[in-house]
This record gives sequence, C-alpha cells and structure tokens, in this order.
Amino acid sequence: MSRPLRIGNASGFYGDRFSAVREMLEGGPLDVLTGDYLAELTMLILGRSRLKDPGGGYASTFLRQMEESLGLAAERGVKIVTNAGGLNPRGLAERLRELAGRLGVDVRIAHVEGDDLLPRAGELGLADARYGDPLTANAYLGAWGIAECLRAGADVVVTGRVTDASLVVGPAAAHFGWARDDWDALAGATVAGHVLECGAQATGGNYAFFEEIYNVKPLGFPLAEVHADGSSVITKHPGTGGAVTVETVTAQLLYEIGAPAYAGPDVTTRFDTVRLAEDGPDRVRITGVEGSPPPATTKVCLNHLGGHRNEMTFVLTGLGIEVKAAFARAQLEAAFGDAPPARVEWTLIGGAASDPATQGEATSLLRCAVLDPDPEKVGRRFSGAVVELALAGYPGFTMTSPPGKGSPYGVYKPAFVPNGEVEHVAVLPDGGRVAIPAAETYGKQPPPAQGGDPTSSVQPPGQGAEVEPRSVDNPASPLAGEAAETAETGETVETGDTGKTVRVALGRVAGARSGDKGGDANIGVWARTDAQWRWLEPFLTVERLHVLMPETRDHRVRRYVLPNLRAVNFVVEGLLQEGVSASTRFDPQGKALGEWLRSRLADVPESLLGPPSRAEGPAADNTPNPEGVR
Repeated sequence: MSRPLRIGNASGFYGDRFSAVREMLEGGPLDVLTGDYLAELTMLILGRSRLKDPGGGYASTFLRQMEESLGLAAERGVKIVTNAGGLNPRGLAERLRELAGRLGVDVRIAHVEGDDLLPRAGELGLADARYGDPLTANAYLGAWGIAECLRAGADVVVTGRVTDASLVVGPAAAHFGWARDDWDALAGATVAGHVLECGAQATGGNYAFFEEIYNVKPLGFPLAEVHADGSSVITKHPGTGGAVTVETVTAQLLYEIGAPAYAGPDVTTRFDTVRLAEDGPDRVRITGVEGSPPPATTKVCLNHLGGHRNEMTFVLTGLGIEVKAAFARAQLEAAFGDAPPARVEWTLIGGAASDPATQGEATSLLRCAVLDPDPEKVGRRFSGAVVELALAGYPGFTMTSPPGKGSPYGVYKPAFVPNGEVEHVAVLPDGGRVAIPAAETYGKQPPPAQGGDPTSSVQPPGQGAEVEPRSVDNPASPLAGEAAETAETGETVETGDTGKTVRVALGRVAGARSGDKGGDANIGVWARTDAQWRWLEPFLTVERLHVLMPETRDHRVRRYVLPNLRAVNFVVEGLLQEGVSASTRFDPQGKALGEWLRSRLADVPESLLGPPSRAEGPAADNTPNPEGVR
C-alpha cells in the first residue's frame, strides 16, 4: 500500500482525441485508465439518439477505442473505468462482452446503474410546467458502485451519470480500502479527479499562458499518483507534449466550480484547503485537502426538449457598421411581420479597424439567433427571409452560410432528490447485484451553512445561496495599499504601496479559466505571484467585474476566495440562459469569458509587471497612471 495508485485519463469529453486510450496504455505504467465522456449537453445528445435507437444511448466511440485497445489493457493489467455508458450502461457492458469474446480477450466486465430516474420522473416531481416530462433525468451517482465492482475483480467498469471525479475516487477507495467516512482521503481523491476529468486541460490545454507551454507534440493526457491518505501527484507520461505545472493544475481546479465547499455524493470537498507544490519536472503535488460529509440530496441532470432554433450571420464591411446592422435588423424584423419567432437575439461581433489594410480588418459580424416551438417558423421561413434581403439590403451584403432548416434544442435544468430515492446498484462481473447504501444512512450531514453549491454535483434544497462571510459579494480585504486582517488567522498583512500604476491588460498579472454549469457561468482568476495576489484579491470585486464585463450587470454574481490557489472565483447566475443547447450567446458554454476579462485594461502597479507575452499584442497600453487604481 505504500506505492501510489497510478490513475490516468484518456478522455475529457465525447469527441476527445481517439488515439488517447492507446497512447496512455503505451506511454508508461498505469494501474487504472479512466475516460470521461459525459456532460449536460452530451446527455441531451444521447437522449435524442435513444429516441431513434432504444438500444443505443451510450458513447459508441468508446466501443471502437476498446476494439483497438482492450487487448493491450488486459495484457498490461490496466483496469478501465468509464462513464461512457451514458443512458445505457448495461447495453454498453453487453457490447463490450461481445467484443471481448470476438477478440479472444479474457476480461471481467461490470457496470453501475441506478442513475436513470426517467421512469420515475412523475413520481419524483421532475416534470417542468413549461416543457413537460424530461427527455433525460439522471442522478449524479458517486464512487462506491465503482469501488464495489473493482473489489469484485472487474477489469472494466462502465457507468452512466456519475460525478466526473468518481472515476478516480472509486478506484482509489477500492485499492486503499477507504471507509465511507474517510472524508479527507475521499476529498483528496476528488480533487485529483477534478484535475484529471478534462484531459489535456491539466497539461496545458486551453491555458491562459499557452505560449509558455511546449506544444509542438500533441498534449499528453494527465495521470494522478494517488496515495493512501488521498494526497496525489499530477503528472503525465514522459516524452508527451504540454506541461504539468502548479499553474496548469490551478487553472483546471478553477474550472466549472462554485463555492469552496464543493458538494458531491461521496464527500463535501473544501477547495480552499487544497495546497499545490512542484514535485519535480511535470509533477505537481496536491496535499492538505479536507472533507466533510455530503449533503442529504443528490443532484439530477434534467434535459427537456425545448423547441427548435436557427441562426444566420450577416457580414458587415467598411463604413457605418452600426447603421448597417440597424438596417439589417429592421428589414428582417419587418419580414417577420406579425408572427416573429418566440425569441429573437441579435449579437454584433467585432468592429472594423480604422483604415483597414485587409478585408478582414474591415469586417464585423451580425448574428441573429431565433428559437420557437414551431420548427417551420425558425426553419426555411426564417433563413429564407434573410437570403431574400441579399439584393435589397445594406451595401456589401453577404452571409457566412446558406439557408438552413434549423434544429431541435434542449433545455437543461438541475433538480435535487433525497439520497434515499436513488437506487445506486453495482452489477458485478458474475451478474450479482449489490445495492449501494445512500449517504445519509451511514454518517451525519454537514451543517446547513456549509450546505453546498448549486454548480456542483449535489445540493440540499434551499441551501448554497448563503455562504461564509469571506465568500459574499464584497471582499474581506481592503483596497490595495492598505493593511488587511485575514479572516482565517487574524494576522495583519501589508498589501504594499501601489506606487505608480500602468494601464495594461489584466492578463499581464492574472490567468483565468471559465466554463458553464447549466445556465450559470464560472470565471476563475488566479494571480501568478504572491505580490500580484495581494493586489488582485481586493481589486477584483463583484463591482469591478461588472465594470470590466458589463454583460454581467443584470445577473447575480457570487464571488469566492481561494487564498491557497491565489484565486478568486465568480459564478454568474443565468448568463448562459437555459444551458448550452438553448443559449443564444455567441459563446454558449462561457469558455471564452475568462479571456475576455484578461483582455480588459486595468491600472496595475508597475512593480507587479513582468515582460509582456507574445499573445498580448498591442492590447496592453503601457500608459503610466500616477493617480493610482481606478
């Protein structure tokens, strides 16, 4: 038990690099290989595919990957744990047994079920007054079904909707014999799982300072060396592209989280206790993670069929961009007549440069997105109306695509049910069925004030809106240049004299990563040095965020402070509307919000600035501002 358990990842989403499974198996020693194929949007896609083929509903890509690599995994003694089962884990397990028989590979296959609550949607009150019965209704199961399958000798474990981190927590719990109330160990493994779950994002993918990463080779996928106490080292196979650094791990830790008390079905993990340290080249050690019991309810991912949508994009070139946009909008709205689509959203993207040297520099885009229950209203009737303006519109009229018929969209909604309502079952390799007890049957619940976070995996109803004083909208620290008494220790810390400031892009001193949780967006921002953190934490308030990102002003924003990571995390409620499939935003998953924030200019103390990066370009206006922070 002194040797760590080496758990790798080979998929961060349905559609990730196909060859990653083979690369991870061939790249170096592993004990377990995980694959995360599910997201809220993926569940919708699988739900629609299941309407056409009731025997489907799983990630078929995984089956093809196993055709190539199942024998290699068996030969090397690597266990496979994946949520590729989607809406039909039993079906995928059966296909895998057929595949193993055809290939002559002797493996024991198990699966986990019980997450599908669709048959009980009415009983559990999961229908929506506007959209009716859901298309999919899946509870976020935890790690103990996986652990039970592995303890029974499974070589491959297929699950449906489990929390992403459970793919790591389950194997670690089985290997080290953790009890259900080993909160700190479970929390440590949850953090490791959160780092691994998005694949190459932990090794330099989508990284704010990407120009510092060696990306000539394809990025290697991450792995975690998990120890018996739940601590871990994040690394990658030698010779693969990318890098594992404290900051690449920090960036992934901030991805799609909410409050520091990150509630899950197995444990509530305190992300504000996470400590990171370099442990050698491409090695980052995670220690100090604390956990407490999970809440009494389990989150359910609901997808409803919302209607139909379409979009068309006008190309605007040269002079009078705003006037041309207004003209196009007025013409199309007149064409709608008295029966416009139920929802019409306009977005003007980009601005033409002065004296543009290329046509691209002279171009902006005007996007019109429409949604309606009637497919005809947003189909050719809409796109045809746009095309009919071609010879009667603004000068230089052109579009980015031909007319199309549109497509259905789904609406995401979370729900919560008592843990005891979820029948979590491990189906063992021999066909035996083991019921996994609900969380509330073996341990006390966390206090209500720490009840959870609506962007995490589970949450007690009515809790999560109120959090500890340091995590409310206004920061606990004073403005930069003043003394701060820390909430944790009561010690006074001098934040330093701001001195002369320079107006530069915020990205000169901060990294960011953003993402979606249903209709909410999160924006995690971290400072690169202690001195930058002492300036950033009191500077970047909710009020400042509203100034820098005006599109957040009409939304409730919650701000959380993670001092160990030198980071603040914002959750912007409702910014992404009803989830990615229904969102009319140009960036429907909020992936680029962090980079927008980093591009905004701020008055930063000159003493905090390092050399500008190649990626910044001319956005940083190094104009001294002796008046101080604005």
